[in-house]
Amino acid sequence: MKAAMLSQEAKKNFQADPSRFIEQEIKELARTSPLNIMPSAEGGVIFDEPIVRFADGVDPIFTEYKKVVAPTHLTPTEALAQAYDKAFGDMPARLSVISWILPITERTRRANRRAKHAPSRFWSYTRWYGERFNDVVRQHVADVLTEAGYLAVAPALQPYFKMAANEKGPFSNWSERHMAYAAGQGTFSLSDGFISERGIAHRCGSVVAGLELPASPRTAETPFSNCLFYADGSCQACIARCPAGSISEQGHDKTKCFTYRRSNYAYLLERYGFTNVGCGLCQTKVPCEFHNPATNKF
Repeated sequence: MKAAMLSQEAKKNFQADPSRFIEQEIKELARTSPLNIMPSAEGGVIFDEPIVRFADGVDPIFTEYKKVVAPTHLTPTEALAQAYDKAFGDMPARLSVISWILPITERTRRANRRAKHAPSRFWSYTRWYGERFNDVVRQHVADVLTEAGYLAVAPALQPYFKMAANEKGPFSNWSERHMAYAAGQGTFSLSDGFISERGIAHRCGSVVAGLELPASPRTAETPFSNCLFYADGSCQACIARCPAGSISEQGHDKTKCFTYRRSNYAYLLERYGFTNVGCGLCQTKVPCEFHNPATNKF
């Protein structure tokens, strides 16, 4: 994607309030991009208005992720240094991670509530075409920041972004969900999803930038505070929704989940023309679908 061309007025607005400018850029892209429109006769947007938060790029939590996720999980400084082929010590002393949540629309969620064995058409489109839009957001934010004079990178778009597997199942060296947690976007769930203020049905993304932005507070008491199972034991809805039997009171079996999703590839290819679109059943028809159920906010 070609770098964004910022007008003089835009550059002035950026310098006046970088965090607000970035947030508005992401929201405007969601409002205006044709890639955020369903590729079907019904049309309609793929994602509702994004939620944008920021994390301190040198927060110690990013080092903790090497234990929580995997030793190969990158810190923001490592991600930026590798992107620019520079030494760790040559990176700016202050970094920020820009995190966004792209909430999935009610229409798509409603369609997936009816699904029992494989994702609905709208859900599949959201995962396939919506992630392409998410990539556009990633690149656009990085382009805006570099044009403004800062080092910036979307790690998920870099050649060094890798998927691997260990005894716990598949993982990546840059987890967008963990970036969202660091930025105070919400907490994790029993199903291994991420419950934001707009619920668990969403896509998320991030960019690392070599400038200091005001870090959003992490207000959750634990990494699982938004999940009713961990909050008070009152919910196991995602267990019942999972057609693979990969969710239990012990958590999410990522290997079993991946194996089941892969078994649907032939069906998905014939029906929709693509394969790896997840499942999403555990993210719909559950209390955390579209809001944080640990609060009384709807």
